[in-house]
Amino acid sequence: MKKKTTILILLTILIAATSCRNDEVFTEYKIKEFSFKGHDAKIVFPQEQNQNNYWIWRARFWGHEPQVDKALLEKGFHVVYIDVSNLFGNHEAVDLWNDFYTFCVSKYDLNKKVVLEGMSRGGLIVYNWASQNTNKVFCIYADAPVCDIKSWPGGMFNGKGSPKAWEICLDAYELDTISVKKFEDIPINNCVNIAKRDIPVMHVFGDSDKLVPHKENTALLAEKFEDAGGTIQLIRKKGVAHHPHSLVNPKPIVDFIIKSIEDKK
Repeated sequence: MKKKTTILILLTILIAATSCRNDEVFTEYKIKEFSFKGHDAKIVFPQEQNQNNYWIWRARFWGHEPQVDKALLEKGFHVVYIDVSNLFGNHEAVDLWNDFYTFCVSKYDLNKKVVLEGMSRGGLIVYNWASQNTNKVFCIYADAPVCDIKSWPGGMFNGKGSPKAWEICLDAYELDTISVKKFEDIPINNCVNIAKRDIPVMHVFGDSDKLVPHKENTALLAEKFEDAGGTIQLIRKKGVAHHPHSLVNPKPIVDFIIKSIEDKK
């Protein structure tokens, strides 16, 4: 019992420390934290916003590997976040994002086009939302993204999966382990509409990722994206697993984002 109590205390300290670090990432900036329709939301304001009110919309892991977000804040971007992680990009999540987009644009006069940032399961909502809102997207930066729920959290192929998350995911989509096998409303398929609208995409991934294997996710999406005429850039991190996300030096990602915006002007 004493050993279990010690482990529990250590886990609690670790979780609290991680949360603290995430909250303290943007201490030099003004941050507005609030609830939007029952979901935690945050907006980080640049010290000097650019005249076009550009913004990057992060879909997952608030404050984790914030290199890109901080670099864009320095360029006058806003950083926006709303937690829909346990909806796994389903229709409810897309509807919520539609409402949150309208709120951000109207309340804070943000640009009508946004840069999307999808880490891990964040790839699900980023692609599912973008495929229905192609006129609102500058570009997509996805990082070790989940592109098929059957890969993660399902673990139906070679990935480890997550039984607990899988149960929540199936419930979110009103599916079961049989019906999900024919389920096609996933980024690997939805990306086609994005490709046809000439929205540039970048994926950063580790080629030793056992949790969200790139061969079951990024590789399949990239093939379909290119077949549909889209442009996708891939940055492979040799020997890297699912974490850490991003790059130590985010310049290639930031350059991609800035160029994508400039090309849309």
